[in-house]
Amino acid sequence: MFTRDNNRLDYQVFFNTRGAFKPLGWSGPIVIACFSGVLEILWKEDLLDTWVLLLMVLLLALGRLIAALSPRALKLLIRTPMCRAASVWSPLVAIVLLALSIKESNDHSMIEWAVFLVLLVAVLVATISNLRFTRISKVVDSVLGSKQEFWRHVVINVCMIAVLCMLGFMLDGMMLTIQLCALLVVSFGNFQIPAAVVRVILALDGLLDDSESAAYNESVDGQKNIKASLRIFYGMVLGQGILYGVACMLEFFSFIPRRSLVRRGGFNGHWGVESVNMYYAYASDKCMQGGVLAPKKISLSSFAMDSVSSNSCKNQLYGIRTMHSFLQSEPTKGQLLSKLTTSTKTMTRIIGMLGWTSPKDTTIRLYAAKVMVELGKNLRVVTIPGTMQLVSALLDAESRLKRGNPLLDTDDKHEERHDPVHNTEDDQEAVDSQLQIEGQLLDIENMLETQTSSTQQVGIHEQNSCVLRCWQRISEFWSIPKEQLLTDHDLLPALAMSIVESLAGCDQDNCVEISKSADLIPKIIGFISYRSDTIKTEAQQKILLAGATPPFRKKQKIMPESSLKVLQRLTSIGREIGITLRYKISKHPFILSNLSDILGDNTSSQESRKLVAGILRNIAVDEKARQDIGRFQLIITRLVQAFLNAEGITSTDASYLLRKVSGQALAMLTIESVQNCLVILKEPEFMKKLKTMILIHDKKYIYVVATLMRNLCLHARSELRESDLKELSYTLREVLERIMDADGAELEILIGLTSQICKVIPEDFTRELDNDQIKQRFLKRLVDTVNANMKPSAHCPGIRRVILEQFIHLMEFNSRYADCFTEIRIPEVLSRVEQTPSEAENYRFFLGDEGFMKYITPLSELVARAKELMGCD
Repeated sequence: MFTRDNNRLDYQVFFNTRGAFKPLGWSGPIVIACFSGVLEILWKEDLLDTWVLLLMVLLLALGRLIAALSPRALKLLIRTPMCRAASVWSPLVAIVLLALSIKESNDHSMIEWAVFLVLLVAVLVATISNLRFTRISKVVDSVLGSKQEFWRHVVINVCMIAVLCMLGFMLDGMMLTIQLCALLVVSFGNFQIPAAVVRVILALDGLLDDSESAAYNESVDGQKNIKASLRIFYGMVLGQGILYGVACMLEFFSFIPRRSLVRRGGFNGHWGVESVNMYYAYASDKCMQGGVLAPKKISLSSFAMDSVSSNSCKNQLYGIRTMHSFLQSEPTKGQLLSKLTTSTKTMTRIIGMLGWTSPKDTTIRLYAAKVMVELGKNLRVVTIPGTMQLVSALLDAESRLKRGNPLLDTDDKHEERHDPVHNTEDDQEAVDSQLQIEGQLLDIENMLETQTSSTQQVGIHEQNSCVLRCWQRISEFWSIPKEQLLTDHDLLPALAMSIVESLAGCDQDNCVEISKSADLIPKIIGFISYRSDTIKTEAQQKILLAGATPPFRKKQKIMPESSLKVLQRLTSIGREIGITLRYKISKHPFILSNLSDILGDNTSSQESRKLVAGILRNIAVDEKARQDIGRFQLIITRLVQAFLNAEGITSTDASYLLRKVSGQALAMLTIESVQNCLVILKEPEFMKKLKTMILIHDKKYIYVVATLMRNLCLHARSELRESDLKELSYTLREVLERIMDADGAELEILIGLTSQICKVIPEDFTRELDNDQIKQRFLKRLVDTVNANMKPSAHCPGIRRVILEQFIHLMEFNSRYADCFTEIRIPEVLSRVEQTPSEAENYRFFLGDEGFMKYITPLSELVARAKELMGCD
């Protein structure tokens, strides 16, 4: 009675509080009606005695015992032809038993036979409609539609309740007692309640029966303490029985905290209710293991991790969905991530789920991918080998048909069998599995919407009713949050790209693994050319679109955008691995043409075009990539259009970012590239538009514009028209004023521009510099900046270089500036610069610790040239 660890079967049947009661279900009234009908006949024939009644109760309870011990065995038993026949014809058996009872009755009337005939006809029609006859099925479908099963059960159960009422009327109290006993037996989920009652009765009998105490002679050694010991024992059994009874009563109302947990835990739909029920069973089993005071891990996160690590498909599905739900909320997200990072077993299982391609595992694989999007932000894939291969395999789920080359294709059936695109049978199985799940979720959604709409309609007519308000509160508590339908972002390829993006942002070692994955980057680039008119089979279309929202079915734009996000992230990586990644991406034969198509597509979103501009900006860091992009002049033209068109003037964030990133891409492309500068200058009044951006005092674009102007002056000086030079001159005053307030990289950009303007139009520059006493402020600003940057930083490595260039250009135009520089002790400044060389100053900028775009002229040559112009030794 007090052990449980070594008697799991006994515990499940007699001591398991959970499931002591269970709903009658559709078959409960039928069982009770048949049971009552048999007992009434036996009663009329004087064959019913205590032993017969006890035997029938035991037979009825035996079915509940089988269900409690092995639900799986019960399911297998139900599927047999004999059990199916019993379930189909049992309602008619109950009606026949009712007829025999009426016949045996001495005072039967025509009313009873009339009611019997009505019940017989109703049950007969419901039974025949359940038979598998084609014509009957078509007639029933045409009348009842998809609700035929529901109405069949309703009709049969109403008839069974009428049968029970008639039997109770004919035998009065005796039959009502028998029916109540049958109801209790059918309602038992296990023998917990009977066992608790037996404990209480036996314990009370032992405590109250003092007659046995006379049999013991307290004077005899070994027997004097038996009476007290038995009282203690019976008291413990009595307490145990009472506690089990109370526990069963409380368990009956456990649906209240469980439903509350569904809402507070952020669970949605039917799966959320089922997950909480499974967690309830999990916590109950955990509490019954080990000592009473032993620490137990029964949190929801522990339940999710243990479920994922189990061997049951159902547990794995609900475990991974619970994890996904937790990762959507910050409080539970941190707790779950802290546990997952210390559980290599669970992490390995989740990553392994990404490779489960069986149709029955479609949903598990989907939610494992969604969980990995969050886990990837804190995961080092080096610790779990094979991760990138599984992530890469997710990209194959897109299964697009590809046109082959007639010189390379063969008609070998063996090759076609291994082509994942042509495996339409497996695809169709996956489709059917996914659509079945989605259909179940949709039915639940429709039911909830119907309940909600009915409540709202009642509320319109009776808003001031106190009863209605109470009912609405109860409905809100009882209702289940709606299931979140799958969207276009939940396609496996899109999730795979999100995983790669998360991993790339987590750790440099992850980027190394991404680079090592042979087919990953080509697959990602391949999705950029994904279009709605791509040739696909019907089954493959269903796989891509199953669970997606209607907008996705129309446009199908999520795949290119997901790919672009990943490529932008990979091309922005620093250090040597960044160089490798950018090289692998830029050398792809279709990357530039695909990016150009997106830039020129009017249906492309601003976000997509912004991502394209970001990718071009990042890969333009490498000289060869700049040259390749320059040969693809259409890209530069479309970047100019994105940077200058009227849409960019709007105040929306998307328009602003598109314009800014496009300008950054143009600035990068014009560095050390005469050809690219010439292509940009083909745009009518380009310099005038740049001047306007500076003069409108818009800080969003001024530094991008300044860089563009500087590069055009440096590399396309001979192609600048007179009008372009005038526009440059108009910007001088604004740029000089901004230099007084700027700092860091912004200051370096502005001084670099003034240095080139001084070289291109020196007369205009010196005239502007000498006006309004700005010269002294300007020169002092330059000297102070040099002195403040004797140790160059990665943020602005070339600031001393551009200042030296400014000094040189002024002195080359007019030697009198050499005397001016001597007065403000520029030679001393040059000496300090010469004494503090830095390798960092030979690069234009840094990504991490890696320098890019090395200057042709060393800084030491600039110092020497400045000293030469000033006449310094």
